[in-house]
Amino acid sequence: MKKILVTGGTGFIGSHTVVSLIERGYHPVIIDNLDNSCRTVLDRVERICKVRPTFIEADVRDASALDAIFSEHDFECVIHFSGLKAVGESVEKPMRYYSNNVEGSIALLKAMRKHECWKLVFSSSSTVYGDPEQVPITESAKLSVTNPYGQTKLMVENILRDLSHADQRWKFTLLRYFNPVGAHESGLIGEDPNGIPNNLMPYIAQVAVGRLESLRVWGNDYDTPDGTGVRDYIHVVDLAEAHINALEHFKPSHGCRAYNIGTGEGYSVLDMVKAFEQASGQRVPYSIEARRAGDVATSYADAGLSAKEIGWAAQRGLAEIMRDQWNWQHNNPNGYTEQ
Repeated sequence: MKKILVTGGTGFIGSHTVVSLIERGYHPVIIDNLDNSCRTVLDRVERICKVRPTFIEADVRDASALDAIFSEHDFECVIHFSGLKAVGESVEKPMRYYSNNVEGSIALLKAMRKHECWKLVFSSSSTVYGDPEQVPITESAKLSVTNPYGQTKLMVENILRDLSHADQRWKFTLLRYFNPVGAHESGLIGEDPNGIPNNLMPYIAQVAVGRLESLRVWGNDYDTPDGTGVRDYIHVVDLAEAHINALEHFKPSHGCRAYNIGTGEGYSVLDMVKAFEQASGQRVPYSIEARRAGDVATSYADAGLSAKEIGWAAQRGLAEIMRDQWNWQHNNPNGYTEQ
């Protein structure tokens, strides 16, 4: 059974990917500092898979911890999720983001090189496209970021590209996510951010369940059909499966390759509110606020290259997203916190 190191594996996307790895016959080993997640995730994954994943509590920036982990395990590949991801917070606290996301990636790459583990699937983001010149966005689009979070993702992408040019043993796949949403169909794992959510769907869901009073919509004066931002929302289980496809499609001359992971459909903030209200039967009150720093008007993917080269395409649409998001939040009104 092939071992895969999963950094940040108790987080939202990481936990769903761990489930997919186990279901596809892999042995995931999780490293996470639990900064934005909790141990309860491990119990929930075990309930879904009937197997408890190997877990090591450590920070990816801790070189000695990484050395010990790589010395103990022979990894086929690393899937690298570990990092901070809130656009607004990154504008307010850029040094925290550069430390976690860039320094952590460098520490991980040093450990991989020392222990001759040469394959990595990197959790990148559509934010590397900045304010796109046209949509849908292809992988050949100009790379230009509008916030520190996006900058950290682009910096790590550039590091990986430089490494692959310098040493052909390295094989990197960059998955540029659009907007991960939804939850596992079991309702056992989902997105549970600390404090007030920075992302739209958990915010909507927490309002619907009564955990928050109303949704704050950041701007209604964009050049979009209803004035609110338009995004490509991808079901987190589809996203998780993209990682498995990626690690199974490394080629001898792979180098560093980037793929968009999205649906190719764009929905506005108010579209998402209405769809969630319909799926949940709950009202989601909202207020319009000023635009948020670092946001763009419209962003959705052309994911044709992913279908062609790694055999992946999204299978779940807006109805499944809303159903699973509500199932998760309705059954876990306080997230992973004990009721």
